[in-house]
Amino acid sequence: MLRRQCLQLGLVGMAGATTGCQSPATRTGPAATSQAQVLAALHLANRYWQRSQAAEQWAFWDVAAYHSGNIEAYRLTGDEAYRSYSTAWAEHNQWRGAASKHKPDWKYSYGETADYVLFGDWQICFQTYLDLHHLDGARDPRKIARTLEVMDYQMSTANVDYWWWADGLFMVMPVLTKLYKLTGQVRYLDKLQAYFAFADQLMFDAEAGLYYRDAKYVYPRHKSAHGLKDFWSRGNGWVFAGLAKVLADLPADHASRPLFVQRFQTMARSLRSAQQTEGYWTRSLLDPAHAPGRESSGTAFFTYGFLWGITHGYLDRATYAPVATQGWRFLSEIALQPSGRFGYVQPIGERAIAGQVVGQTSTAGFGVGAFLLAAAEMHRFLKA
Repeated sequence: MLRRQCLQLGLVGMAGATTGCQSPATRTGPAATSQAQVLAALHLANRYWQRSQAAEQWAFWDVAAYHSGNIEAYRLTGDEAYRSYSTAWAEHNQWRGAASKHKPDWKYSYGETADYVLFGDWQICFQTYLDLHHLDGARDPRKIARTLEVMDYQMSTANVDYWWWADGLFMVMPVLTKLYKLTGQVRYLDKLQAYFAFADQLMFDAEAGLYYRDAKYVYPRHKSAHGLKDFWSRGNGWVFAGLAKVLADLPADHASRPLFVQRFQTMARSLRSAQQTEGYWTRSLLDPAHAPGRESSGTAFFTYGFLWGITHGYLDRATYAPVATQGWRFLSEIALQPSGRFGYVQPIGERAIAGQVVGQTSTAGFGVGAFLLAAAEMHRFLKA
């Protein structure tokens, strides 16, 4: 019965042992996955999500991260339903993040209220607004008016400590490169360099080649359950995917590029060593026993980053293609359910939590968005 369902959905080879369809153990080599299978997986996950979730939700990071993946799904497939869904979400939020109009009250510590305008979790939505503005031929300046107001105000301050947590590097770095592409103004890239330098000094561990989630997790102040350095999977996923997005748009001659490339390649080496045999990464990267078991959101961001890096020549294909394809197998054969539900997503949080249960039914929009990024890049990898 399950095999018949997978055949009907075009998912044979994408639903794994968990679902009763073909086991990943029976498949070998990148050629086992086709572009058609990747598209089927992308559509299955995205249509399930859009059927089950109204577009009219807030512009905070957990929802906005989904839309960054949905836009990539639209770019790949041209499915107008995907674009319309993100447009409806943007209109619902009036093309804004946090809505405060009183600049002296704007904050950038953690906050979910209207005055946390400068907090990156309220700025990731600007990525999608800029993308939609570009897709409509830049005909409607209303779509990016608030983006420009907020980011230009932020850049007018002398502060450089806006990205004090790892997630912020995915949330906002691509906003600045997209603004550069829109305007041609190098000042956006110069601020990107200054903000990243602060974040890198604060959170990067040169010995491990990975990023702490924020300053309170730096070793030895904080340790994993077994006394090791504790690097959170999804936190490093945000960084690795954010670096890929930045490198995609950063000019070859900008002074910041060598450091971005170096960090991307260093992370790739470290992450390769931390991958589990089934293809996923555990929630605490260097202490798998701290919070053992499958997790798909960090894995999806890593898989996206590896695939992008291989396709664009930053990572050696022979070395990293097995890592990327094994990650994709886990995502598409085990995490993705026959219904279209994308499971094994660690809930909202900021660390690996011992004893936390993450299973087939554990899902969230940011995890689906990460899967869509990985799927779009897997399709391009196979095409290349």
